[in-house]
Amino acid sequence: MSLNNTASGQRVHIGFFGIRNAGKSSIVNKLTNQSISLVSAHKGTTTDPVKKAMEILPIGPVVIIDTAGFDDEGDLGELRKKRTYRTLDEIDIAVLVLDARSESLTADELDFVKLLKERKLPYIIIENHIDEAEAHEYSELKGESLIYVDATSDDMSQVKEALIKLLPEMKEPDLVADLVPKKSTVILVIPIDESAPKGRVILPQQMVLRDLLDHNCKAICLQPEELAEALEENKNVSLVITDSQAFEKVSKLVPEEIALTSFSILMARYRGSLATQLEGVAAMKGLNDGDTVLISEACTHHRQCNDIGTVKLPGWIKNYTGKNVEFEFSSGNEFPEDLKKYKLVVHCGGCMVNAAEMQNRVKHCKQQGVPVVNYGMAIAEFNGILDRSLKVLNN
Repeated sequence: MSLNNTASGQRVHIGFFGIRNAGKSSIVNKLTNQSISLVSAHKGTTTDPVKKAMEILPIGPVVIIDTAGFDDEGDLGELRKKRTYRTLDEIDIAVLVLDARSESLTADELDFVKLLKERKLPYIIIENHIDEAEAHEYSELKGESLIYVDATSDDMSQVKEALIKLLPEMKEPDLVADLVPKKSTVILVIPIDESAPKGRVILPQQMVLRDLLDHNCKAICLQPEELAEALEENKNVSLVITDSQAFEKVSKLVPEEIALTSFSILMARYRGSLATQLEGVAAMKGLNDGDTVLISEACTHHRQCNDIGTVKLPGWIKNYTGKNVEFEFSSGNEFPEDLKKYKLVVHCGGCMVNAAEMQNRVKHCKQQGVPVVNYGMAIAEFNGILDRSLKVLNN
């Protein structure tokens, strides 16, 4: 897939880590053949993670992330280190850059290798600056295959080859085409209202449409008010997939013999968190007065006056539970580390982040004993049609 038609959430995320002045930014710039990161002899030039979506041949579409040194100092340095380690939640492959000018490994470097192994993250280790010092064979890294890089050379072929070997299996999990017979007719209900982005449809809708077309299915895209006529004209519809906000209206129009689900439910299945989020649905029923719910979106956008995250969902939850529930909100990368104050996390479908990021957010919730559910599954439950919406996944 090319740079233009691969969304960030579907790209391989590669993070570069190391102590200050190890040469992380120089390697990033050479690998990408672009000046993505500032390079300086002064320690700590990179202060925040620097991201760049691009294609690296022959690897393909990637997001490259350059990070601050994990040996940074002072109060500000601690904040930078925190962001560096936070980057581990969103990467598929880690690149640890060592400095050949150092005689031995630092405690930070040894701890980082240990952390990568604990998290079972694929990684490679590069020793940089072998033009200025001899290459090392560290006893602490016995069994590791180091890549030695001359900081004055532009040859990154060894690095690319090592990354290719570590690329995750690119076979995508099933999204929708496996749920319907080949050459089926599927209706996609896509409301175009004040919440719809101008000039485009949102990523889950794009992904579903492309998956259906790739499997020779006929996809009919329409708005809710056009659904009744389309069902009358097309008697062989196998499945109707709707935007969650139109669930109530759509469910009344779709006959029971036609399968019905939502883009959000398909995304939960695609991201591998369906079972966990079903537990979140059950947790909604147990909310009480004074409980705090976190509503989180992985993307950032201008809030509409009738915004689903900050306006509609709080109203629906209060109406569903009959309780005086409190709400807090997060968006983009601002996902709280400490979740213990929350009785429930209601998260968007996570289409704008990669699978690793979304899976880590769900894992983060589970580790702290906080149930999590996505928007679409919650809305289906509010409308009493969750069981029907899940039925197609179990056939």
